[in-house]
Amino acid sequence: MKNMTLFHAFIVCFMMISQTFGGIVDETTISRMVEELTEMHGVAAKDRIDVGVRQAAATWLPEDGSVGEFEKFCLENFIAEEEQLDLTFARFERNFEILWGHAHEVGRDLSMPLQLEMNPLLPIDYLFAEYDPFAHIQDDLYKTKIAFVVLLNFPLKTLQEKLADGYAWSRADWAKVRLAETCATRVPATVSQELARVYVQADDYIANYNIMMHNLRNDRGDRLFPEGLKLITHWGLRDELKSHYARPDGFERQEMIHAVMQAIITQDIPQMVINNDAVDWNPLQNKVLQNGEQIDFEREQDVRYAKLLSVFRAEQRLDEYSPNLPTKIDRRFQRDREIPEKEFEALISSVLKAPVAKEVAELIAKRLDRKLQPFDIWYDGFKRRSSLNEADLDRIVGDRYPSVQAFQQDLPNILASLGFSAATAQFLESKITIDPSRGAGHATGAMRRADNAHLRTRIAESGMNYKGYNIAIHELGHNVEQVFSLNKMDHYLLNGVPNTAFTEAFAFVFQSRDLNVLGLTNDDPLEEHYRALDTFWSTCEIAAVGLVDIRVWHWLYDHPDATAAELKEAVIDIVKQVWNEYWAPIIGIRDSIILGIYSHMIVYGLYLPDYSLGHIIMFQIEQYLKNKNLGEEMQRMCEIGRITPDAWMRAAVGRPVSAGPLIEAAKTALTAVDHP
Repeated sequence: MKNMTLFHAFIVCFMMISQTFGGIVDETTISRMVEELTEMHGVAAKDRIDVGVRQAAATWLPEDGSVGEFEKFCLENFIAEEEQLDLTFARFERNFEILWGHAHEVGRDLSMPLQLEMNPLLPIDYLFAEYDPFAHIQDDLYKTKIAFVVLLNFPLKTLQEKLADGYAWSRADWAKVRLAETCATRVPATVSQELARVYVQADDYIANYNIMMHNLRNDRGDRLFPEGLKLITHWGLRDELKSHYARPDGFERQEMIHAVMQAIITQDIPQMVINNDAVDWNPLQNKVLQNGEQIDFEREQDVRYAKLLSVFRAEQRLDEYSPNLPTKIDRRFQRDREIPEKEFEALISSVLKAPVAKEVAELIAKRLDRKLQPFDIWYDGFKRRSSLNEADLDRIVGDRYPSVQAFQQDLPNILASLGFSAATAQFLESKITIDPSRGAGHATGAMRRADNAHLRTRIAESGMNYKGYNIAIHELGHNVEQVFSLNKMDHYLLNGVPNTAFTEAFAFVFQSRDLNVLGLTNDDPLEEHYRALDTFWSTCEIAAVGLVDIRVWHWLYDHPDATAAELKEAVIDIVKQVWNEYWAPIIGIRDSIILGIYSHMIVYGLYLPDYSLGHIIMFQIEQYLKNKNLGEEMQRMCEIGRITPDAWMRAAVGRPVSAGPLIEAAKTALTAVDHP
């Protein structure tokens, strides 16, 4: 999971400025300025002058000066000469890297006590973590008139223009478009700071939401999980559930985890069992025991949905400053993903609607020798690790990585085993710092080439376990992308990938090779087909969750005054609707609420749809990588930078984003593994 924070969102602020934003410059003044500047610089510059003056006028407010001062600013700051414009653009790239890079480092380092194992955790740590070094940057860029210089000289482009014309643009053209977009909104610092505060609180809520698994009891009073096992929701619970497909007695444990998840979703979970090992809990009957006696309890009181509501309302405050993209939904799809919402939904829905999905479900039921249950959306049996003993994997990983330092030191070997040259592996290791995480783990990139990307991973005192290792390899994929797409980029303002789905795709590519890194090779001729089935099933799972996330945000905008309790009921209803529409025909069970467990929905603001797109892109990349070197090809792809998704995919693998290859591969795989 890539760390989605405000300083990442800042750099991808792609929004057209509305002429109705509230600027004080009228049409008469704009026309006069266009005429004067055209007389000064010639007719050849007229179109760019007209666009630039209108862009600058749209956000020129009374505090920026009088109309006369606006006119003077335009006359003094429009740059007509191409060489001077290019030199100015280069200076912007240099200075923004300094400004954003250092602000990013300040924010990251101030939040370390909350995100890393830095004990004790103090009350002041929360206040520092909520401080957003980026909150005042946009205000200051306008106050100093820097933002107006950008808008006066570098035209913004609509999503339609980027999709239609972007294929023909040069690298410099793209970078100049991205420069214009960095100054395309004018959000007050107080609004940005409140958004940062809300996201920090949501993240802290999830990061400290652990279930003490040894304290769970079944109806017989048995403890089914080992002492000391503490699992974060939802990542830890889900991965533990997955691990039990390889165990003959795993079904009962999976049912118990499923019951825990349902209690979290409905908020019937006892408040006292969260991150607390002083009491026992039977989640099947929702009973709390202390010293063997049943005791009364209070449920969690819809805190989960109160956090989501806080995130929505903080994001909603940005709407009035985004008149052309007036909702978080618009900004996510048109600005961040640069894929129209309907097109995006059709893409991920096509996987769930593919007839082969039901056939794959029948194969899974046959392999499990039972009817499928809702939690079988996480069926892990197509992965090679599902046939391996997880205790053995824990031992192998724990021996190799007893500490964060050991994992850091082994990065060159890990990267070499993935196909990177020795020199490249050493370079990457020098640019990636491993930190001990409080949560499940995440990756955060740098925004200045002199800085490092950071990988946060959770390592117990007894050493890293296999689940933690699997997550760490996923996060390493993010980090490698982050290092390449920053440090190897020709233009700073093109650093990164088109959207978060692309960095997720690289993370999935790494994660699928985790056993190879451990030296556990596989000569099974059907391995490629099993990987296709696994990717297809995983894409179905996360596509449905993405659809839930989208529908929840639409509901929030339709019911902005909702209470947390009302939101909870709405989420549960939406989850059932999506389940019944897509998963019930596949599995044969209706009204499951399991799709509502994902913590991303609470912490990352409409992030979940990116995962399904990431799976689709990952599969296309994997197909392209056959008989090619991962290290060389990944670096080449990452150097393409932040252009539109389709343009990136055409440059990377020679074809646009499509679910077709994944669906066809699943069909072929079913035949290959003798599905009846």
